[in-house]
Amino acid sequence: MATWSHLGFQDSASPLMEQLIFFHDHAMVVLILITTFVGYIMSSLFFNSLTNRFLLENQSIEVIWTILPAVILVFIALPSLRLLYLLDEVNSPGITIKAVGHQWYWSYEYSDFLQVEFDSYMIPSNELSQPGFRLLDVDNRTVVPFDTQIRVLVTAADVIHSWTIPALGVKADAIPGRLNQVSFLINRPGLFYGQCSEICGANHSFMPILVEAVSVDSFLAWISASSDA
Repeated sequence: MATWSHLGFQDSASPLMEQLIFFHDHAMVVLILITTFVGYIMSSLFFNSLTNRFLLENQSIEVIWTILPAVILVFIALPSLRLLYLLDEVNSPGITIKAVGHQWYWSYEYSDFLQVEFDSYMIPSNELSQPGFRLLDVDNRTVVPFDTQIRVLVTAADVIHSWTIPALGVKADAIPGRLNQVSFLINRPGLFYGQCSEICGANHSFMPILVEAVSVDSFLAWISASSDA
């Protein structure tokens, strides 16, 4: 079972990721039905010797195999378009964070609070504590409250990076001189790992992202301590 669990998505931690998983399952059902039907037709053609030497054309079947794929594409396209608009929607964010990609680390600025900014570096393997994850843990976590709408403004200081967290269903390119934004709501506390998803240089694999979702009270205590520091 452990092997099969690694082949799927991470457990969703936001409504957006739940919608992405639902759409994936919907598309896979359609593809499996098509593959099964085509496989059945091919096998029936291979394993029988039925022929019709008077059959030159069949307008009915040509109409069917033209219209049916178009209908199937509509059933895939409509949920896809709905999901694209949902992913692009920014709903009155409670907190705005600016994430800046560097070679090869991330820096964060909490725009709604004074003097809360820090750099986030990957913890080297030789300094990693026992329960830590190699190549994924960082020295400064991005702390956010769960059940709160979060907006992240993403940019870069040198080359193109990509701020990506699979469990939250968010991915935005960090482009120098340009601000991209993503919005999400985390529906449970926990640690959510991501990595830069652009090939940004030699140490591309060594600039992970770690978001820690906590309660609002814990977040305010952390903000207060960070501001005092």
